[in-house]
Amino acid sequence: MTSPQPVSHLAFVRASFGRSAELGERLQQLLEPSRQAPGCLSFSLQRSTSDTQLWLLSGSWYDPAAMADYFASPTLSLFGDLLQAQLLDSLDVQTFGEAHTG
Repeated sequence: MTSPQPVSHLAFVRASFGRSAELGERLQQLLEPSRQAPGCLSFSLQRSTSDTQLWLLSGSWYDPAAMADYFASPTLSLFGDLLQAQLLDSLDVQTFGEAHTG
C-alpha cells in the first residue's frame, strides 16, 4: 500500500477595483467550511502587503483525491457568487505536490 501524497493549492484572487475589502469579507466565509472539509490539513487567507487588491487562499490536503473532492464541493460555489457580484478581477489557482528528486 502506498502512503498518501500530500498536495496543496495556492489561489491568487485579485479584487475588482475598489472592492478588495468586500472580497476579503466574502473570502473569510470559506475558512471554516474549508478547514472542516475531509482531508484538509490547513487552510488560510492572506492579503498582499504590497498590493491591497490581491488575496491568497492556500490549502494543504491529505492527498490529491481529498483536494479534488474539495474543488468539486458546494463550498466553492462562492466563487460563482463573487463573479456574479463582479468582485473578482482575476483568479489564478495553482496546485503543488511533493518534489521528488533523484
